[in-house]
Amino acid sequence: MNVLHYTTPNLSLTSWVWIDQADAPVTNATPHHASSKPTFDILQPLRQWLNQLEVRKPKLAHRLCKSIPAQCPFERDVKFFGHTLFHIPPMCKLNPLYEEVVGLRFRALCYLADECGEDITPYC
Repeated sequence: MNVLHYTTPNLSLTSWVWIDQADAPVTNATPHHASSKPTFDILQPLRQWLNQLEVRKPKLAHRLCKSIPAQCPFERDVKFFGHTLFHIPPMCKLNPLYEEVVGLRFRALCYLADECGEDITPYC
């Protein structure tokens, strides 16, 4: 999943700008968050733990970069004599913790490049 493709449509301006509800323009469409019911996410504590995990040891960073693939390993085009028979979609998107794991790998790569000054091209 392209992080920029996912993040850009889901950005909320309220993160940066406070709009008083009295001053907000009135529209016919109700906001998505206003009509949705609060849901219980059983994976939320694990998501928070993965997002807050800091990479501070080079050995851990190397292990994370080696164990978390840069691309989804399951996406394939099955070809027969040069003709595509069928396409197997990426199964990584079905992982409910995919974004958090990819973010952890990114933080490990940044730690190795910025803090340790190592070449990270073998992991790309």
